[in-house]
Amino acid sequence: MKDVPSKLTIISDAWFPQINGVVRTLDRTAGELTKLGLDVDVIGPERFRTIPCPTYPEIRLALDALWKLPKMLDARGDTSFHIATEGPLGMAARRYCLKRGKSFITSFHTRFPEYVHARCGFPVDWTYAWLRRFHGKAATTMVTTESMRRDLDRKGFKNLSIWSRGVDTTLFTPGEKAFLDLPRPIFMNVGRVAVEKNLRAFLDLSLPGSKVIVGDGPQLEELKADYPEVVFTGAKVGEELAQHFSAADVFVFPSKTDTFGLVLLEALACGVPVAALPVTGPIDVIGDSPAGVLDNDLRTACLGALKANPAKCREHALKFSWEACAQQHLENLAAALMTPKAA
Repeated sequence: MKDVPSKLTIISDAWFPQINGVVRTLDRTAGELTKLGLDVDVIGPERFRTIPCPTYPEIRLALDALWKLPKMLDARGDTSFHIATEGPLGMAARRYCLKRGKSFITSFHTRFPEYVHARCGFPVDWTYAWLRRFHGKAATTMVTTESMRRDLDRKGFKNLSIWSRGVDTTLFTPGEKAFLDLPRPIFMNVGRVAVEKNLRAFLDLSLPGSKVIVGDGPQLEELKADYPEVVFTGAKVGEELAQHFSAADVFVFPSKTDTFGLVLLEALACGVPVAALPVTGPIDVIGDSPAGVLDNDLRTACLGALKANPAKCREHALKFSWEACAQQHLENLAAALMTPKAA
């Protein structure tokens, strides 16, 4: 695309060795954009002096971003900018672009205000006000779904565009149910084990068979103590993660705060139907398709999803690709560069 510079610099407070949907999305998008001919560099916390994030030690916060990041960005030369997160690195990158009059795009990955409120009770409206200011100077703010775009539009965010998600349908493919030797049916959740994921809403349900939680996080030990009958596997990656997905009979997604839910696509690609609440993310990924059941009664959704056709789940997942995700990113970037530079 002729309007896009040959270099793209993505600045993100979420990056390896973290394992989450944001990191996987940025990694896959960067890879696809590289295939399209861009020189892509992701600048994450591993290049800086860091401290652990309070209550979330696996997330590292860059201490020296304000004076170290500008030198890195200057060294990149003529590049476009994607500020992926609103942490210390994101704030330093935003400051850099505004001081130098450079256009940039941002992305809205998580309902951060709801996360903060769930952890410490901080008012949601206050955090959204700060986020409106953070994203307000961006040429465009990319969101995952149309329902998320409408929600942020109602909250006063401007210049919103869609940047969807994909799934690796070669890695995530139907496999052996016998991989997990547990009483059936197996109801599974994969992701961060944290309060904002609303996991207790799943674990408190009266369901037949077994419940499995795949992942790590700050709430893991607490939930293991409170639910000794539940199987907690810890974090899994790659082929082993795909095998766990495939072994499930229903993927249960109780979160009310995710903006998409990449794990939904990974479960569907493995032929596993989804049970979820009718909120942003599941509404957009599942909708009225036969790939799962959305219901305000999560137990009803779980039992209903047992009847779904695994082939239909896989068929639905095939509609999402990382190639299309990267193309959307490129189009958003090109449109952003045609706007006046930030003041």
